[in-house]
Amino acid sequence: MIVQDVINQLEELAPLAYAEDFDNVGLLVGDKNNKITGVLITLDTLETVVDEAIAKNCNLIVSFHPIIFKGLKKLTGKSYVERVVMKAIKNDIAIYSMHTALDNALQGVNDMICNQLELINKRILIPQSHSIKKLTTYVPKDEAEQLRNALFRAGGGSLGNYDACSFNANGIGTFKANENAKPTKGKKGQVHFEEETKITITYAKHAESNILKALFKTHSYEEVAYEITSIENKNQNIGMGMVAELTEPMQPEAFLKYLKAKMNTKLIRHSALINKPIKRIAVLGGSGSFAIQAAKQAEADVFITSDLKYHDFFTAENRIILADIGHYESEQYTKNLLVAYLTKKISNFAIVLSKTNTNPVKYF
Repeated sequence: MIVQDVINQLEELAPLAYAEDFDNVGLLVGDKNNKITGVLITLDTLETVVDEAIAKNCNLIVSFHPIIFKGLKKLTGKSYVERVVMKAIKNDIAIYSMHTALDNALQGVNDMICNQLELINKRILIPQSHSIKKLTTYVPKDEAEQLRNALFRAGGGSLGNYDACSFNANGIGTFKANENAKPTKGKKGQVHFEEETKITITYAKHAESNILKALFKTHSYEEVAYEITSIENKNQNIGMGMVAELTEPMQPEAFLKYLKAKMNTKLIRHSALINKPIKRIAVLGGSGSFAIQAAKQAEADVFITSDLKYHDFFTAENRIILADIGHYESEQYTKNLLVAYLTKKISNFAIVLSKTNTNPVKYF
C-alpha cells in the first residue's frame, strides 16, 4: 500500500474540493508513491508527534490541522513549523492535512461533536454554495445511452457521499444541421451530421475531473462541445457547522454541566443564560464567531464553538447562549473519527491514534 491509497480513502470521506479557499490541505510533505509502514492520526503535527510516528514505525501522518499554512521561504529550523517539516523530510515521513475539507464534510468534525453530545435530527448549519455543478452536452442519438452510463460511473449519478443528483438525459431537445451547414468536426475521422440528443447532468464539484475524463473518452467527436455552470442551490449535505437537538430539553445550567462533561473541557466561557429550556443546539468546531448569526437564524438555543472574542458575546442579545468550549476541545474527537474510518476501510493495516496532547492552551 502506498500513500496515495490512503489519500484516496480519506478523500471519499472529505473531498478536498470542499475545503475553504484560504486553506492549505492535502499532501503537504512527502511522496504520494511511497510505500506505507503505518499511519499515525493526530490533530496537529508537532515535533513530538513526528517523534511518536518514528517510534511507532508510521511513515504517514494524517493531521487535521495543516502544519504548513502560510508559505515557507526558508527551512533553517528557526520556527517549530520549519523544524517539523525538516524532521519529517529527514525521516521520510509524509504529512497529509484535511482541515476545512473535513469541517465541511457531512460526517466530519461537526457530526462528531453532535455524536459526542448524543444529538438527533442533524442538519448542516451553513450549506456550502457553488458545490453543485451542471454539465450540458450533445451527443449523437445512438450514442446517448453509452455516454449516460459513462457519466454515471464517473460520478454523475450521485453527489458522492451525499446521495442526491439530478440526471436528465432523455432527449431534451435535438439538433440537426441543414444542407447549407459547413461542418469542420464530426465523428472521429468523419465529417457528417446526424440527430443529436442533449444530455444534462448535475454532480458534486469534486467529481468534475472524472466527469470530464469520461466525457472526452466516450464521446465520439474530436472536439466535444459542452458547458459547465455552477448551480445557485446550496448543497444541504456539505457545509460548516451543524444544527441538531437534544432528545429531551434541559435547563441551561444542567446543559452546560452536561456539555462540560461530554466534551471533556476544563471550562466554558459563555454569554448570559436564557430563561428557557435548551432543546436545539448549533455546533461549529474550531473558530466559529462568523456563524453566530446563522445559529440565531436557525433558532438554536445554544451555539457551541470556540475562539469567541469579548464583543462576540454581546451579539447573543439574550436570544441564544454562546458557549466557547476551547479550540482544541471542540476538535479533539476528530482524530478518533479518522481512526475509526480508516480502520474500517483498511482493516489489515496499522492505523494508530496519536497519544500526544497537542493542545497549546493550559489552564491554571
